[in-house]
Amino acid sequence: MAAPKHFVSAATIVLNDANEILLIKGPRRGWEMPGGQVEEGESIKNAAIRETKEETGIDIEIEKFCGIFQNVSGSICNTLFLAKAIGGERTTGPESLEVDFFPVNEALEMVTWGNFKQRIEYALNESLHPFYIEFSNGKW
Repeated sequence: MAAPKHFVSAATIVLNDANEILLIKGPRRGWEMPGGQVEEGESIKNAAIRETKEETGIDIEIEKFCGIFQNVSGSICNTLFLAKAIGGERTTGPESLEVDFFPVNEALEMVTWGNFKQRIEYALNESLHPFYIEFSNGKW
């Protein structure tokens, strides 16, 4: 029997002192929260911190684990953390054509890919924590 192949990602909902959300504009999906795949031998929390720094230049402090969105058919687990910006300088790169902080309502209008808007809404609603959302083929 072959070993199962699952992908685990870690994303952050990063807030600054003005309670604005950090978003990146990616080349394929438009505006989204920073995050990416957890590397072999890396903790999910450290992956969230690393991916945010790599994609945005912003240093963060994880405040809370929020929950998981699992794409069952795609064998993908997307973990979400709430974090605060603690330093660094906004920078762009191959995965982030633009990087900035936006008011929550504006950010939610900008994020249009898949269920990314719902991920942000769930992460910001502490009464739902921790959550586990299961979906298949993009439907939940």
